[in-house]
Amino acid sequence: AAPRPRGAQRGRAAPGGERGAWPGRPAAVNGSGTKRLPQAIIIGVKKGGTRALLEFLRVHPDVRAVGAEPHFFDRNYDRGLAWYRDLMPRTLEGQITMEKTPSYFVTKEAPARISSMSRGTKLIVVVRDPVTRAISDYTQTLSKKPDIPTFESLTFKNRTTGLIDTSWSAIQIGIYAKHLENWLLYFPIGQILFVSGERLISDPAGELGRVQDFLGLKRIITDKHFYFNKTKGFPCLKKAEGSSKPHCLGKTKGRTHPDIDQEVVQRLRDFYRPFNMKFYQMTGQDFGWD
Repeated sequence: AAPRPRGAQRGRAAPGGERGAWPGRPAAVNGSGTKRLPQAIIIGVKKGGTRALLEFLRVHPDVRAVGAEPHFFDRNYDRGLAWYRDLMPRTLEGQITMEKTPSYFVTKEAPARISSMSRGTKLIVVVRDPVTRAISDYTQTLSKKPDIPTFESLTFKNRTTGLIDTSWSAIQIGIYAKHLENWLLYFPIGQILFVSGERLISDPAGELGRVQDFLGLKRIITDKHFYFNKTKGFPCLKKAEGSSKPHCLGKTKGRTHPDIDQEVVQRLRDFYRPFNMKFYQMTGQDFGWD
C-alpha cells in the first residue's frame, strides 16, 4: 500500500474534493489536512521584527504559516477569499494557520476587510522604537536605491524650523497610536497582541511565551530553542522548522545603520514622544522607548 501522508489517520476516508469550495468552507483535503483561512495574522509593523517572530513561531508543531507575504488585504483583495485561502498551507485539526504582511497595519481598508473575513481573527503587531524603525526602514531602501537623498533631508519638510515631514512613509509608519485607532473601530484591544521588537531580540523566549499564550498554544518554544549570535546581534534558532541545522535570519536582516546626526535623532525623539505616550496608554504597555 502507498505510505500514508504524515498526519493522515487510519481508517478515515478523506472528505470530498475541491469542487464546491467557497470562502469560509475548508477546501480540498488530500489526506494531510485542509487549507483554511488564517485564524491569526501578523499585521505589522515593517522593520519591527515580523520575519523573526514568524520564523520563531514556525518551530511550534501547531503553527502553519505562509512563507511569503500574501499582501491580500492591501494589494490583492480583488482576487477574492478563495484565492487567499489557496495560498495557505494545509493544517490538521488543532493547528493554527498564520500569515504575515506588515503593511496591513498602516492600510486604511485592512481592518474592515479582515473583520469581514472573520471578526474573531487574532492580530499580532510587532512594534519597535519608531526612531530606530525609521532609520532601519531608510537603511533597507538605501540598500536597494543607493542614490536616494540623505535621511536628514527626507525627515524634514523644513530643516531650519525643524518641521518633520509626516508624509514620508518611514516617519508615518511609526505613529502607532494613529494607526491603532483605525483597528480599534473593528477589533477589541484584547484581540490584538503587541510584541516588543526590542524584547524579541533581548528575550525571545519570554516574548514567544506571551505569543503562544495569546494564540492558545501550549508553551513549547522556550529558551532551549535559542542561542545568541554575537556577530549578527540577534538570537538564532538552534533548530529551524523541518531541519536539524541551526538557523539565523538571512543577510538582509540586521543591516548596519548609517550614522545619523544626533540632533536629527533627538528631534525625532521629541516628535514621537507624545504619540508613544498615547500608544502606551491605548495598549496598557510601556515599551520604554523614551
